[in-house]
Amino acid sequence: MLENAQIIHEQGHAKFAVIEFQEYLSIKELLSSVEKLEDYLDYLHIEQVKQQELNQPRFTMEQVKQQLGINSTL
Repeated sequence: MLENAQIIHEQGHAKFAVIEFQEYLSIKELLSSVEKLEDYLDYLHIEQVKQQELNQPRFTMEQVKQQLGINSTL
């Protein structure tokens, strides 16, 4: 959301942001309800957590067992 905003500067300072009308309507709808805003913030949080998880190293079960000193044969 708002990735395509056009920023208008006045005397070297950002003065206005111009967005597509459909984006404006979406934002207006989102801000019209606390529940909708909370849902959107939850969605953003989940996306942030998923991105952080993608940056974490992954281990195989064998690596975990070896690290914990667990015998891999039963």
